[in-house]
Amino acid sequence: MLLKNLYGHFMTITKHRHLVMEHCFRVGLYKQGLLHDLSKYSPKEFISGVKYYQGYRSPNSAEREKIGYSAAWLHHKGRNKHHMEYWIDYPLDGSDGMVGMKMPVKYVVEMFCDRVAASKIYNKEKYTDKDALTYYLNHRNHYIIHPQSEKLLRYLLVMLAKRGEDETFEYINTCVLKGRR
Repeated sequence: MLLKNLYGHFMTITKHRHLVMEHCFRVGLYKQGLLHDLSKYSPKEFISGVKYYQGYRSPNSAEREKIGYSAAWLHHKGRNKHHMEYWIDYPLDGSDGMVGMKMPVKYVVEMFCDRVAASKIYNKEKYTDKDALTYYLNHRNHYIIHPQSEKLLRYLLVMLAKRGEDETFEYINTCVLKGRR
């Protein structure tokens, strides 16, 4: 079981990383593509990933269900700027609560690439270009994200669902990231 989980988790995160890298390269984010999710190979995240590996969803969900939180996720989101949770902070106006800070556009694009790749990994041969949008819509009620960052992410996910990968990546290249790399 341990060897099966070790192999399965390693292959899942490596395939995911390579898909995100491919997507990032398509839009000219070479450094982000190369560095994407390297923390998943750190002991804190990798050991947990093996222990809670299931193959059809994130091991972080299983860890959270088992112990009430995911130490691997807390480690991961604090080191990877393409996660909206990295950008949660106290509001600039001093009001109470926490808010999503505006993300640099290149990280919103990497987050988009990450979500598309995760949908492909977990949905396998059943994947469609609508999957990342469906996942987003089913979970958005608990997101803390800056309105402008959310608007761009949602726009790209809708474009992908309606127009497909080629047109969406071309739009990112020519309109979203033009002059921002």
